[in-house]
Amino acid sequence: MKRPVITQPQLVPVTRTDSDLPAVPPEALTATAVRNRLQALSGWTPEFAGDGGLFTDRSPAGAAVLVPLVQHEAGLNLLLTRRTDHLRDHAGQISFPGGRVEPEDDGPVATALRETEEEIGLTRRYIEVIGQLPVYSTVTAFQVTPVVALVEPGFTLRLDDFEVAEAFEVPLAWLMDPAHHRHHRFEFAGTERRFLSMPWQGPEREYFIWGATAAMLRNLYRLLSRA
Repeated sequence: MKRPVITQPQLVPVTRTDSDLPAVPPEALTATAVRNRLQALSGWTPEFAGDGGLFTDRSPAGAAVLVPLVQHEAGLNLLLTRRTDHLRDHAGQISFPGGRVEPEDDGPVATALRETEEEIGLTRRYIEVIGQLPVYSTVTAFQVTPVVALVEPGFTLRLDDFEVAEAFEVPLAWLMDPAHHRHHRFEFAGTERRFLSMPWQGPEREYFIWGATAAMLRNLYRLLSRA
């Protein structure tokens, strides 16, 4: 089954934002607070579970991404990547570092760490894995495990310039404010489809965070905002 190809998702109409929802308070966005909340993770259903291979006949495949939270004195920043424009899949999109689980990987944490080092050169000595979010099922049948980690500053990145055009950071507090979460709606093959976006204005350009990346961030918001 053919999946929808959205070449300009930023032009899909915004149906609403979530300015009525509370932002995650600063005290819940410290390294200790995020670690504790992830370790207490149990008995909750993510808001976005994904589309589960809706637009492909391919068998499900495992994948993992790293959700790298860089520890700065001013607070946590999320490290993201922008994929190169020539890639066959997800060209130019904003992503977490990560990829398909390989046979030699000892679980999703190993996959996320390996892919992160291969894609952006962030070595494991700077990374402390603190937990995982629920698996997210993509329309292309990948079962993605988001692996959350704290990252010590002082690292030097070495990008794989075939896959990664650039890496950049976004304040976690900005992402965990649902006033910045936009809902979009479009039609494909007679069916209404929806997605979430979080456009971030960087110093030199706007980064349109959307799709699976935005959905997994929204799940992180739901976890951190729980009473």
